[in-house]
Amino acid sequence: MSLISLLIVAAALIGIGLYGAFSQQSFVMLMMGLELILNGVMLAAVGFWAMTGAGAPEGQLLTIIVMAVMAIEMAMGFALVVAVYRGKQADMTESLSGFKH
Repeated sequence: MSLISLLIVAAALIGIGLYGAFSQQSFVMLMMGLELILNGVMLAAVGFWAMTGAGAPEGQLLTIIVMAVMAIEMAMGFALVVAVYRGKQADMTESLSGFKH
């Protein structure tokens, strides 16, 4: 697989993620869009690493760290969504216009 094809797939993931993050009002869909953006960025970084790094393990380590951060981000995000839903019974971003304490 060439670097150009990897970058095209990564750009498609980033584009779909941007569309999903900006066009949806549901918290879950917003978070899925953000995950697609992160996956596209990670695919581009791994593609650059594989084509230019000559097998250095630093690129693989960076990818594993990014995956761990993504998992933590999703867990915290869903915990926040559950807390907001329990407190305000809101599952859409428009429902939180008066979200001040």
